[in-house]
Amino acid sequence: MPAVTQSTYCLPDDAHLMIHPGMPPTWGWAILVGVCLIAGYALLAKPPATRPARFWPLQRLPLLGPLQTFLTASPWPLVVLRLITTAVLLLVMAAGLWGVPWPERNFATTFTWILWWTLVILSVFWLGSAWCAICPWDALAVWLNRRHWWRRGETDHGLGWRLPAPLRTVWPALVLLIGLTWLELGVGLPANPEATALLALLMVVLTTTSQALFERKSFCRYACPIGRTIGFYAQLAPLELRPVQPDRCRSCTTLECYHGSQEMEPCPTFLTMGRLTQNTYCLSCGACLLSCPEHNIAWRLRPMATEAAVGARPHWDEAWFMVLLLALTTFHGLTMLPAWEASQCAMIPFLSTLVGNRGGWLLAFSLGMGVCLVVPVLLYTLAVAVTHRLAGTRLPFRRVFALCSFAVLPVAFAYHLAHNLSHLVRESAGISQVMLNPFGSGTLPMTAMEQQWRMMTLLIPESWLYVCQGGLFLLGYGLAVAIVRQRIGVLGRQRRILLPLLLFLGGCTGLNLWLVVQNMVMRL
Repeated sequence: MPAVTQSTYCLPDDAHLMIHPGMPPTWGWAILVGVCLIAGYALLAKPPATRPARFWPLQRLPLLGPLQTFLTASPWPLVVLRLITTAVLLLVMAAGLWGVPWPERNFATTFTWILWWTLVILSVFWLGSAWCAICPWDALAVWLNRRHWWRRGETDHGLGWRLPAPLRTVWPALVLLIGLTWLELGVGLPANPEATALLALLMVVLTTTSQALFERKSFCRYACPIGRTIGFYAQLAPLELRPVQPDRCRSCTTLECYHGSQEMEPCPTFLTMGRLTQNTYCLSCGACLLSCPEHNIAWRLRPMATEAAVGARPHWDEAWFMVLLLALTTFHGLTMLPAWEASQCAMIPFLSTLVGNRGGWLLAFSLGMGVCLVVPVLLYTLAVAVTHRLAGTRLPFRRVFALCSFAVLPVAFAYHLAHNLSHLVRESAGISQVMLNPFGSGTLPMTAMEQQWRMMTLLIPESWLYVCQGGLFLLGYGLAVAIVRQRIGVLGRQRRILLPLLLFLGGCTGLNLWLVVQNMVMRL
């Protein structure tokens, strides 16, 4: 595959990018036919009947039951896992600050942008928000502020302020997520080990400062862009932490799950188990499970997307987060098309004359990013407006906007994981050498021949990758359609009111599928 030289407006003349091939068009057309069949079924089938969801206690299942008992019977397994992730975080920061500047030779960039983020999103598919339970940023913040491995401190070393009411939403997390995306794709964090390390350090500082100033883990609940992304995706996960007997929780007066016990800390994100209906803000830390005197809390399995289809409550700020999360995932794919750089470079001379300098690349990127975020929001708003009018409901538009937003989650998640899987499969060759030499001592930048070898040495056979990506697209759209059919049922039983959202979700799926078919720039 020949290297692609960028314009002098973008990068120096000697900079080059390696491009890996996309999914064969025949695969794309086959998946698109499957998407159309799912949409046709939704329009022709009878409205879904309202049935109670089925659940399976994890402790009763073979293999999984004993494993769950081992991990939750004591806080120490979680402490050990946190020590491991914290050690990796410290290595990322050290390698980024003092290792070689070549991103493909440095553990900080290779681990963070190729391996870690893909595995975190993949873990949501099976384990929900389990990553938050072993988050190293939070672990360091807890140990620095509470000065205990896990027990409840005798004294509170923080100020315990209550977060101002305007900030007790997910708007802070959404702003930080957009800012993080701008830094990642606009400034180029994946290509800069030092900046990657400083970003990791910044997350530690934000988490630690928040716990020192505000009550419990306010940053985790309201402001962490990674945690809130995982939390919303966790609405699709087949795993949840819930009461064994809900009636017993509702009649409880001591509420150890909320207030904590003599040894265990209270719920870090202000949740009460008797009223818990969604995974969005649960950190999977298990504090409620260990503090409940009745042992009435346990992990259980459920059908995928049950929560997004039925259990989760629609809120205005959460709806905006989910819709913009869909836009951001698609934007990631657009920025890795070779044509993206060309389109930006075409804008730069014009923008440079406006700002009076040659630093127009970042301005062009910001303008392109703004357009790519606004357009999906406008299209979603239009689809909701048409649905609202066809249904003739008396519900306010804001309520319908929030009610329908759950359907975008599986579409965003499917492409997010399919896109990252491609990077993991195609760019993980040689990662073992980086782990053995995390600082890159004695290495030189990767040559074009080495980059070609890495691109051609796949982690799994290429056909397996296409099967996984195709399955994700069909599963994502299928879950989105199921959510639409359940959520729109409260507006009316006419099939025609499904059409606007089915077209919007189908269009988003088609665009994401088109991105996967295109040749893609390698991340490192």
